[in-house]
Amino acid sequence: MKDRFYHLLMILSKGAGIWLFRLVAWIIATGYFFLFPSRVAVSVRFYAALFPDRRRIGHLCCAWRQFHEFTDVFLDRFLQNEAYPMYFTHEGWEYLENAVKQRTGGILLMSHLGSWELAAHRLLQSHGRDLPEMKLLLYMGRKHKEQIEHRQKQDLAARGIKIVTVEKEGNAPIDILEGINFLKSGGIVSLTGDRSWRKDQRVVPVRFLGHEVFLPESPFVFALLSRTPLLIFFATRVGRFAYHCQVLTPVYVEAKNRKDRQRAIREAAQTYIDGLERIVRQHPYAWFHFEPFLGRKLEE
Repeated sequence: MKDRFYHLLMILSKGAGIWLFRLVAWIIATGYFFLFPSRVAVSVRFYAALFPDRRRIGHLCCAWRQFHEFTDVFLDRFLQNEAYPMYFTHEGWEYLENAVKQRTGGILLMSHLGSWELAAHRLLQSHGRDLPEMKLLLYMGRKHKEQIEHRQKQDLAARGIKIVTVEKEGNAPIDILEGINFLKSGGIVSLTGDRSWRKDQRVVPVRFLGHEVFLPESPFVFALLSRTPLLIFFATRVGRFAYHCQVLTPVYVEAKNRKDRQRAIREAAQTYIDGLERIVRQHPYAWFHFEPFLGRKLEE
């Protein structure tokens, strides 16, 4: 959605009700489904790997549902701005609390599940108790001609969340150094683990749904160099206005020497992708990843 259109839709929905937002969003999602066959093909391939026993029509139906459930993300953002109550449940939240309270720092590894904006806002709270001491830095990719995303990043920055934008042509070393220093000062650095933003970005191969996929190496290198825990975080929409936040047991990326680094990075990356696979099997329509991801099929 374009920023002006989205803003107009929010204004109209305030008067007419959220049914208007839902209707317009449904029409837009339907249009995307029929007008962008390459995006649909990515989703169909994903569901073919997730549900190999289903026929192609079943995979298309899954993609249809995924496209339309994606509109709930925009609805929840709208409702959050209107102070509408969102309901969150937590699992493993104590790992995040410990990292904040003990100021050990940590890499918060997120995925394209639910709403990253709602998740970022929720990270400033813990079971209803504000954590003003939390220092949060988000590395985020810049999309081409982004408009709504730019406004959302401004809203996050206004809440005291530091944003570092990853350009497609690559970030300067000073941006990486900034993240390392932020971690060493006890801050929490958040990155996405399921998407590479640049073609020249270093990646690590792992196994996902029986296929080879390549994850960005940077989150695991950050954890290795800073010697801070890797906190794998999933925020999944589990119902109307309801999310479940899960933090897995901290992963420490440790290597005895330089030769051992690649093994440590690959094992940590596989731990993350195994967790993501469990989530997408439990919530198959909640992963909003519309870029090519699955590589060659691997032997059992």
